[in-house]
Amino acid sequence: MVSKIYELIFVMALAFATIEMGRASDPDILTDFIVPEGSPPVDGNFFTFTGMRQLVGAPPPEKFKVLKATLAEFPALNGQSVSMAVLEFPGGSVNPPHTHPRASELLFLLDGGLQVGIVDTTNKLYTQTLQEGDMFIFPKGLVHFQFNIDASKPAMAVSAFGSASAGTVSIPNTVFNTSISDGILAKSFKTDISTIQKLKAGLAH
Repeated sequence: MVSKIYELIFVMALAFATIEMGRASDPDILTDFIVPEGSPPVDGNFFTFTGMRQLVGAPPPEKFKVLKATLAEFPALNGQSVSMAVLEFPGGSVNPPHTHPRASELLFLLDGGLQVGIVDTTNKLYTQTLQEGDMFIFPKGLVHFQFNIDASKPAMAVSAFGSASAGTVSIPNTVFNTSISDGILAKSFKTDISTIQKLKAGLAH
């Protein structure tokens, strides 16, 4: 009798875990693709994204820049569980610590060198210095960053995401550029309100 109860608990736990895994990714669709209401008849243009053309022949940007191809920019991605971004790093620039709550990120370094890092849920930091042609995986939901280690040379990378809308939560902006009170932040960071205000002022530029 006890073994039957354990079997039932195991089956229920397995079913619950399966349901939760399903919820953690983009939902499956029951058609080949999803066309937004009011769209013109579907042809090859619907499946084509031309937003990356602006990269061709363009000089490197003056500050870190991300060019996205997500559901917001490319409606044909709806239901396809995939999106991409091109990351451009001027010399010495950084993509500050952030998370993607709905997708893992697979980064491919095309040009230059990057130091990358992730922090797991035990607060352990994993870092790596990437060379051209290297790839690095950022697991879903974990805090991570990228830094151009060469102050004189730009770097460029392409990131693929396992969601049409991975989302981005910037740690500095979320903490210091929202309406969390200065008093709460000062207590949380064990500092004073004037220091918090200086940090906010720096992020405003």
